[in-house]
Amino acid sequence: MVVSATSDQLIFFVNGRKITEQKPDTEQMLLPYLRRKLHLTGTKYGCGEGGCGSCTVMVSHIHPVSKKILHYSANACLLPICSLYGAAITTVEGIGSTASRLHPVQERIAKSHGSQCGFCSPGMVMSMYSLLRNHPEPTMEQIYEALGGNLCRCTGYRAILDGCKTFCKEQNCCKLEQNNGQPESDQEDCVSVLITTTLLAKEEFLPLDPSQELIFPPELILMTQKQMSQSLVFQGEKLKWITVFDLDDLLDLKDKYPKAPLMVGNTSIGPEIKFKGVFHPVIISIGKIPDLSTVKYTKGGISIGAACTLSMLKDTLEEAVSQHAEEKTKIFRVLLQQLKSLAGKQIRNVASLGGHIVSRNPNSDLNPILACGNATLNVLSKGGARQIICNEDFFKCKEASSRLLPEEVLVSVFIPFSQKWEVVSAYRQAQRKVNSVAILVAGMRVLFRENSGIIEDMNIYFGGVGATTIQANKARKGVIGRKWNEETLGEACRLILEEISLTPSATGGKVEYRRSLTVSFFFKFYLEVLQTLKSEYNLNGHINPTDMSHTSNLESTVIQNTSLKTMQKYQDITVHQPIQDAVGRPIMHHSAMMQASGEAVYCDDMPAVEGEMYLALVTSSRAHAKIISLDVTEALNMPGVCDVITAKDVPGTNDFSYYYWPDQLLADKKVLCVGYIVCAVVADTPERAKQAAKVVKIVYEDIEPVIFTIEDAIKHNSFFEPDKKLHDGNVDEAFKTVDHILEGELHIGGQEHFCMETQSIRVIPSKEGQELDIYAATQDPTYMQGLVARSLGIPFNRVTCHVKRIGGAFGGKIVKTAYLAAISAVAAQKTKHPIRCVLERDEDMLIKAGRHPYLGRYKVGYMKDGRIVAADINLYSNGGYSGTESVFIMEISVLQTDASYHIPNLRCQGRVCKTNLPSNISFRGFGFPQCSLITEVWIDEVAAKCNLPPHKVREINMYKNIIMTPYKQEFDTTNLRRCWEDCIRSSAYHARREAITQFNKENPWKKRGIALIPLKFPVTFIVAFQNQAAALVHIYCDGSVLVSHGGTEMGQGIHTKMIQIASRELGIPMSYIHICETSTSSVPNTIATAATVGTDVNGMAVKDACEKLRKRLEPIVSKNPEGTWESWVKEAFYERISLSATGFFRGYNTYMDWEKGEGHPFQYCVYGAACAEVEVDCLTGDYKNIRADIIMDTGCSINPAVDVGQIEGAFVQGIGLYTTEELKYSPEGELLTKGTGEYKIPSVYDIPREFNVSLLPSSQNPYAIYSSKGIGESALFLGSVVYFAIKDALSSARKERGLSNTFTLNSPATPEKIRMACGDQFTDMIQKDDPTAFIPWSIDV
Repeated sequence: MVVSATSDQLIFFVNGRKITEQKPDTEQMLLPYLRRKLHLTGTKYGCGEGGCGSCTVMVSHIHPVSKKILHYSANACLLPICSLYGAAITTVEGIGSTASRLHPVQERIAKSHGSQCGFCSPGMVMSMYSLLRNHPEPTMEQIYEALGGNLCRCTGYRAILDGCKTFCKEQNCCKLEQNNGQPESDQEDCVSVLITTTLLAKEEFLPLDPSQELIFPPELILMTQKQMSQSLVFQGEKLKWITVFDLDDLLDLKDKYPKAPLMVGNTSIGPEIKFKGVFHPVIISIGKIPDLSTVKYTKGGISIGAACTLSMLKDTLEEAVSQHAEEKTKIFRVLLQQLKSLAGKQIRNVASLGGHIVSRNPNSDLNPILACGNATLNVLSKGGARQIICNEDFFKCKEASSRLLPEEVLVSVFIPFSQKWEVVSAYRQAQRKVNSVAILVAGMRVLFRENSGIIEDMNIYFGGVGATTIQANKARKGVIGRKWNEETLGEACRLILEEISLTPSATGGKVEYRRSLTVSFFFKFYLEVLQTLKSEYNLNGHINPTDMSHTSNLESTVIQNTSLKTMQKYQDITVHQPIQDAVGRPIMHHSAMMQASGEAVYCDDMPAVEGEMYLALVTSSRAHAKIISLDVTEALNMPGVCDVITAKDVPGTNDFSYYYWPDQLLADKKVLCVGYIVCAVVADTPERAKQAAKVVKIVYEDIEPVIFTIEDAIKHNSFFEPDKKLHDGNVDEAFKTVDHILEGELHIGGQEHFCMETQSIRVIPSKEGQELDIYAATQDPTYMQGLVARSLGIPFNRVTCHVKRIGGAFGGKIVKTAYLAAISAVAAQKTKHPIRCVLERDEDMLIKAGRHPYLGRYKVGYMKDGRIVAADINLYSNGGYSGTESVFIMEISVLQTDASYHIPNLRCQGRVCKTNLPSNISFRGFGFPQCSLITEVWIDEVAAKCNLPPHKVREINMYKNIIMTPYKQEFDTTNLRRCWEDCIRSSAYHARREAITQFNKENPWKKRGIALIPLKFPVTFIVAFQNQAAALVHIYCDGSVLVSHGGTEMGQGIHTKMIQIASRELGIPMSYIHICETSTSSVPNTIATAATVGTDVNGMAVKDACEKLRKRLEPIVSKNPEGTWESWVKEAFYERISLSATGFFRGYNTYMDWEKGEGHPFQYCVYGAACAEVEVDCLTGDYKNIRADIIMDTGCSINPAVDVGQIEGAFVQGIGLYTTEELKYSPEGELLTKGTGEYKIPSVYDIPREFNVSLLPSSQNPYAIYSSKGIGESALFLGSVVYFAIKDALSSARKERGLSNTFTLNSPATPEKIRMACGDQFTDMIQKDDPTAFIPWSIDV
């Protein structure tokens, strides 16, 4: 092998700029390089494992074989910079900016209201931009595919899709073409109101002009043409990177470095290095070798180069399918089916076919299909070439002849054509539709003797039930020679279950579910083959007619239809307003353009200052233990380490209380959970800080008892005081009068906030040493200010907290964020350095915790007509090790356990369990989503017991008109009924219910369900002082206005609404008004932006300040009524009139007297209703969201576009809570679902394919500014309507199978729980484990 003398020079381009690295860091990924070296911070860190798409960039390079320039999206967090030799990178900054000209995709996503917190927006933009570079007029299917690897926690995706589909070539693709966006008239209380569906103006969009895109750098074209076969060698501090251009050189290198991994996309090796600590001294990059990227057609099939990416594989197979007869391409079609859901587009664009195969991943989506299709692996070494059959022997590495030897290279994969009388299929089930590791995968193939139903050959392979892909050999041998009938089915299922065994403690859990899937998948295959034999081979004579009755509606639900139909309706209240009055108009988020262009600055985007250090946390690996010793010697001796901060270094107080519940910043004597912060390492780079944190040595001594679950806490009487009780009526006497009594319980799992921006803090100490500036992503800067001051032992006025914007929060950036700020401040004071602390995704999930898991136990008395007479409810939440926020959350749960229903006799007790888990904290909804689900579940069960439709029982018991709550507060619930009735009407509920009944009769294995859920959501803090707010408004001499207020912008549009309010009050255009940041130096003593009152209270404060200023200007205006705003302001300045004013809102007089069980804890309610329809696959537990209709009472909306976005985002977050998002803990108390790989928030594929949102017209709210209502949290609970639609579908399936229609479906309703609730002959077949006889992989807490 020849090595060039100048081979250590790395050359690539970024946004048209040439980058030359003489000595590149061989371990560095592109993401930190862009952010820290090139200061291109538009590309965001979201997960670090390629699972969220926040770091998406476009890569352009010349294909080694075709010599064509390829453009594709990729995750910068997984791209080693050394792999980019000869490539051109385009980031969000490179395609447009607000300073010059936005790219159309940036503009359309922003103007379509597709950017809320904005943290995901650059990634969304770049995924769509990469698509447009290849397909300027994409289909909706291509748009879904492009965005499948991007996650958004705020918007619910609809607005993003609406912006993207304006590029579509299909007619009537854009929603604006539905109804032409024309307003319609509606009759409300005999008064005509104007209803509109227009949230954006398509005619304003910039046209897409592909000729204006950045060209591929000519220098790189020349460089590629001149490229010799010499390998590039980059020698790093620990790692040698070799980029190879020639196959012979590669064979030499593999002979020299047999253990060196071969890399193409780094999608397997990268995560192993980062998360498992695997180290490779040498890595060989092979993506530029032509021989490994070649595709060859032969008479027998296709040979595909091992370095071909999965996207190239898809393109190749699609071409083959289009050019060959269907009977020859069955394996290709099945592979294409699997590729649709395998990872995200960014991963498929770089991951190689060869890498996918040789990694032998047990959950591989492709290996079972390649094995069952008899694919062949062509391998090469210096010793010669040979072929390996892609089968179980290869995956298990049984013999030298069947495994890839260390010195060998996989050159290509031969995939044979299928043949006549052959049927091939694949099945997969995952927690989420796409970009989710499969729970179980199956590849199945059967070959029949010609003109018969006799099995000649068969292959059955599974992934997800062993250490690698495995074959069901016994079933294969047992069915060969048989006819394809029910007898064969039964024998095959028996043999599969006998051979494919899973221990009860198997990694990944879901053991019984996985067992059931093995036979369910085979039954699906059995039905599919029956259908094929009938339709293609006309073999009716060989098939039992009863078998065919089960074959209807067999299409896969893995990827549902990629059409999208949406409607957003609201009342236009601006008809009689002046044109410059912005209130009530669908104004774009004020930062949306900058967010979509990557110019918006978040905490970690701020440039480092001189001497800035990085902080990494050391957390406990034990759940409850004494700290015997803490040894930081090795950490301190590592390069770049400045100091290690422990509890002894806290100059003020390390022990503090959040209201009444004690906690600590850093552990001093003991730890109370896995993830408890013990100490923190300070170093000159984040990588060095994290490396040093790993070598801190802690010796523990375990303490008993260790409590993790709610049941354990009840057993040990481990609770936080006080418990909360509410009693209305005489429950015990009422139970004596009822027709029936229902008793049951429901467990609701927790939920991770999964803000796209993780916890981020910067602390800058002043040179004088007694002042600190803190830049943080926090919802409560004043609480942070106070905690930092107390921990340092200094007055509050020495600490200033600044919040520019937050990349999502949802309640997760209040208490724990302040802890991190205080630890960082201690580090800054001790080291005299600025400190930056940004948590990795897994750290963020481990330390911060999230929504409380709940256990609800209920006893309900009811009459046979469905009327609820009495309810006795016991609520338990898992609070974790500290009572922080938990008791306040339980207060809401107890107060709102009536949900939307009049319960004459109600008793509710709520208790917070003290356990050895990280302390759970506030989350959007604040206890309401849990208690209301429990209530709606027993309402559903009462309906089932009475043999009544659930919506009827809800109507019978629903509040009407003026009501008195169990805590003796009056509310007018007229709008609750209006929302309910409007939802029934607009969703065509009754007609669809009839259609679903008919569908379910005709489809034994697919069932549809529909549900209606009402909403009565209370607004405001219970404690009165928390409802106050202040503002500061400056008018400058040029007429521009600066507004400061106490609310923080986290995507909910509070700054936009404050600008709208100031615009109305001052009578000036919005363009005159600016909001810089939220700062404790501008507005002191702020309250957390939470409890849905951010706009209510801060809006009133801004209004108050503006009214003062307008009043001061009145004499000036009266003297010169024809003057301009600028002239009035200038004159006021000359007359020495103050042009600065503070505004204040005292808030609401809320209170709750728990001793008396009465009070005025809320100011008003938000009402709503939702209807959802789903389709469930009874054999797998998979489901698809067909349609959702939401009606929300938002009062007179200040900004309909923002409010609709909040409703949709909360609704989809609620879908996640109740269906896909599942937290798993080990029996030792460690969180197992710590990243995008394990924890699944909804993706773009998970939203309803018809998604309609209407704002209730003619609604007034005298308690909030301009008669509006706070809307940020309420719609999350409406996501439960999908849970109830699933349950409705399950009821139909269970009824058909003779099972009870009252059953427990704990939340979330995951595919596992759905499948196991169906109950059929296949779930009856599987082995049931005694839960007391083994230690499970995970526990429900």
